[in-house]
Amino acid sequence: MTYCIMSVLNVSFSFILQSAIFNFQSLLTVILLLICTCAYIRAMAPSLLDKNKTGLLGIFWKCARIGERKSPWVACCCVIMAFSILFLQ
Repeated sequence: MTYCIMSVLNVSFSFILQSAIFNFQSLLTVILLLICTCAYIRAMAPSLLDKNKTGLLGIFWKCARIGERKSPWVACCCVIMAFSILFLQ
């Protein structure tokens, strides 16, 4: 019984993981949301991201920098992504 439940959970988890990784539009949406969220957090509380410029948490600082420096491009990509999600799916 326990093995059956574990195998069902394992299959469902692997399906969710695969669908998130291999769906290119979902991956782009997650990256855009990460960039926008990090830029917003850095604008509201810069000390949260500025103390971790290197290492694994440095990814968030780098996303914030991309969001700040390339904000017109990021905004354009967000509008295109919203249009494709709302009207093309």
